[in-house]
Amino acid sequence: MFMFLFLVVALVVVVGAVTLSVVGGDGTALPEAPPERFVDPLPLDRPLHRGDVEMLRFPVTVRGYRMADVDDALGRLAAELAERDARIADLESALAGARASRDASLEQHTEDDHR
Repeated sequence: MFMFLFLVVALVVVVGAVTLSVVGGDGTALPEAPPERFVDPLPLDRPLHRGDVEMLRFPVTVRGYRMADVDDALGRLAAELAERDARIADLESALAGARASRDASLEQHTEDDHR
């Protein structure tokens, strides 16, 4: 019987301590913590680098990440990659044209030398 009373008293003390810690000493509930907001660390004044993507962190919410934050970051990365792909294609095309021009010039000089 003594053990039962001890367990009941201990349970009441634990429930009371938890209630006081949640509600607070003055009877008011604790204020809600402001949700974390995503601050886009991706620079707008220069192209993205690998380190920019590695440093990218999203605040965690109840169900994971805010879809809008992730969508915005992925959209920015997709635009940067598309721009780089277009630039690479332009440079490769210009390089191929320069090589073809050089090869044609070399062939012409070789033919002139044989005459």
